[in-house]
Amino acid sequence: QVHLVESGGGLVQAGGSLRLSCAASGRTFSFYDMAWFRQAPGKEREFVASITRSADSVKGRFTISRDNAKNTVYLQMNSLKPEDTAVYYCAARAVASTGYDYWGQGTQVTVSS
Repeated sequence: QVHLVESGGGLVQAGGSLRLSCAASGRTFSFYDMAWFRQAPGKEREFVASITRSADSVKGRFTISRDNAKNTVYLQMNSLKPEDTAVYYCAARAVASTGYDYWGQGTQVTVSS
């Protein structure tokens, strides 16, 4: 079992930056692939970024990183746009798994125009 807790969300003006954090506890963090997803009001949850790839909508603006010593994954978000407004979730997937098995509770990011 892996427990994920996101933090760092908030209200920011367009063009600003935020850094989200996701702290993991439970099984060995380094054994898991980590990713960020988001869900805007009235829309389906969508993939944002993993270590190996990112959504076209955030390329060049968002960067994911992880610190295995701290059991934490980060999402640095720059040049934020109003359309980035969503609840952001981190997720963990065991290396042998085909899907993301564990999810955090989400953190709200609101970008004002």
